Amino acid sequence: MDLRTGQLPPDVAAAVRALAARAAAADGVAPLDEAALLALTAPTTPTLHLLTSAHAVAGTTTSADAAGTGVVGYAQVERGGAVGVAQLVVEPAARRRGLGRALLTAAVAAGAREAWAHGDLPAARALAAAAGWARAHELWRMSLDLRSRPQLGAEWPRGLVVRPFRPGRDEAAWLAVNARSFAGHPDQGRWTAADLAAREREPWFDPAGLLLAERDGELVGFGWAKVHPAGELGPDEVGELYVLGVDPHAQGVGLGRALTAAVLDHLAARGLSTAVLWVAGDSTAAIRTYHRAGFVRAALDVRYARDTAGSPGGATMEP
Repeated sequence: MDLRTGQLPPDVAAAVRALAARAAAADGVAPLDEAALLALTAPTTPTLHLLTSAHAVAGTTTSADAAGTGVVGYAQVERGGAVGVAQLVVEPAARRRGLGRALLTAAVAAGAREAWAHGDLPAARALAAAAGWARAHELWRMSLDLRSRPQLGAEWPRGLVVRPFRPGRDEAAWLAVNARSFAGHPDQGRWTAADLAAREREPWFDPAGLLLAERDGELVGFGWAKVHPAGELGPDEVGELYVLGVDPHAQGVGLGRALTAAVLDHLAARGLSTAVLWVAGDSTAAIRTYHRAGFVRAALDVRYARDTAGSPGGATMEP
């Protein structure tokens, strides 16, 4: 198994993305989230990469071999938080041969104490239970039909001004509000300037879709729209309420509902028919807001925590 740190070479990163795409086509859910894919080529992210090649798995023949990459297994350990968090993917043709278990064992040795199971597929649940890993955190994917969504009747709180994000000028203020808004959810709240810059470089980024709410010139909230290309989340383009943040001192006056309505209006004006969002399962107030907007839960990701008193080997968090 090949252990690497930091930024992967472009050809290796491309091989991992292709592997993730094949697994997503087979499973109906992406095995690596956006942050993990960005970390493949981020030079400053504290990330470990574990790779297994085709020749290490006897009898495996895949499209990766034909492309000359040979990558059939990949695990990433993100070490920026209090505990290391792993994400894993195994070539569909190479499964049921112990490769997933080997990857997770290596991830544990590299410091992983939690692991994401995107889609929380039945096989992932069974393997997690067998390995003694417990459910620690839920991430909901919620979906909305933009054509028949309820009208929220949202009004902007008095004294607020709403405008688009200005690249090169608004980053520091946005990061400060994001950190305060998500102080209890470090996956989002600990974003750095490099994390924001990476999103600004993505092809989907549109500053007109990042709406900032200001009061007396001070940023107090934001709503961010993203558009997924056709084929990524369905046959057509799909809009996303990407991030919604309200500074704690500006909460309780309906700003979250108004920002939600504004982002949905922005996506509907683009001609999109579906919107999605991801939200932490314990974000009761946010989920209540999204339910009022017409969103329903459509899928579930689960982060499992390793029982440090149990077996050190663990099990793969995917089929």
